[in-house]
Amino acid sequence: MRQIFLDTETTGLDPNQGHRIIEIAAIEFNNRQLTTNKFHSYINPEREIDPAAQEVHGITLEFLNDKPYFKDVASDFIAFIEDAEIIIHNAPFDVGFLNMELGKIGLGKINTFCNQITDSLKFAKDLRPGQRNSLDALCKAFDVDNSSRSLHGALLDAQLLGEVFIQMTRGQEAFVINFEEEVSQEKLSPINHDDLVVTQASKDELDAHNKYLKTINCKKLW
Repeated sequence: MRQIFLDTETTGLDPNQGHRIIEIAAIEFNNRQLTTNKFHSYINPEREIDPAAQEVHGITLEFLNDKPYFKDVASDFIAFIEDAEIIIHNAPFDVGFLNMELGKIGLGKINTFCNQITDSLKFAKDLRPGQRNSLDALCKAFDVDNSSRSLHGALLDAQLLGEVFIQMTRGQEAFVINFEEEVSQEKLSPINHDDLVVTQASKDELDAHNKYLKTINCKKLW
């Protein structure tokens, strides 16, 4: 089972107000194990960054000036997420921005490329109703080290989310059947019934057995 943990950073809060993605990160888990495969890119948004957003992620427009545009990285991004389950914390936010960026270059919506989209925030709220379920709060609850997270960064946040989500869903792995590990009929040694040896009881053994049966009022078996 291939899962992609994804996060974005943006110029502001609302794509409908012209805000753009400035960073995308996606890391891969396969059968609940982290792989070395990842997608990560900073993106030139072709617009200013809101001061409040910059305080959150610390990314400046000067840093992004020589970075690629979204259209330049879109094909690699789509190839990376294709046919996987995408897991995002507060998915509607990131999906809204991704759909806007994909729409601008005529590629439709993100759910047409992936297998499914899972909102880990909704999952956490169902699992822990009435509790704080921010990424920092979940790291604390599930003993995931987030000490290096002074600012929001898409790559670090995607990595932390992967660790947290695996911890949150740890009980589910017992229900996953790995059919590849099942023993096939081809691996079983065939039984040759002609080679089976049947040892017959002796006359003395039968007599002793029948004598015992009489003591417990049972009928003879032979």
